[in-house]
Amino acid sequence: MVQTNSNRKSILVVEDEPVIAMVCSKTLSAEGFQVEVAVNGQVALDILEQKEYDLCLVDIRTPAMNGMELYEHLEKKYPKMTSRIIFSTGDVMSGNTKAFLEKTNRPYLPKPFTPDELRAIVRAAFGIKV
Repeated sequence: MVQTNSNRKSILVVEDEPVIAMVCSKTLSAEGFQVEVAVNGQVALDILEQKEYDLCLVDIRTPAMNGMELYEHLEKKYPKMTSRIIFSTGDVMSGNTKAFLEKTNRPYLPKPFTPDELRAIVRAAFGIKV
């Protein structure tokens, strides 16, 4: 069954590293998701004010507004969106990042990750059986 744009799940990827953003976009598009990319949390917030997404994959470290700041803005303005976030980070061991991830209790994808790991965490978030 081919999904039309109206019933495809949408994902916003918040990632400032072009290669990682491209891998995420290609991998998730190939899975049938509608994917858009924001280069930082500020761009993502602007996009989220215009459109609702089924899921957001948010890099914790982006310029202008990082993933933690984006999450805090969403908590205040769009609280239901916070339950649709998966974080990605190359920094799971630093005190601030670790404490933040524990506080939010959201799934996260440690960098570097493979396309298979990306597919698995997104499928799990949507309750899609492999």
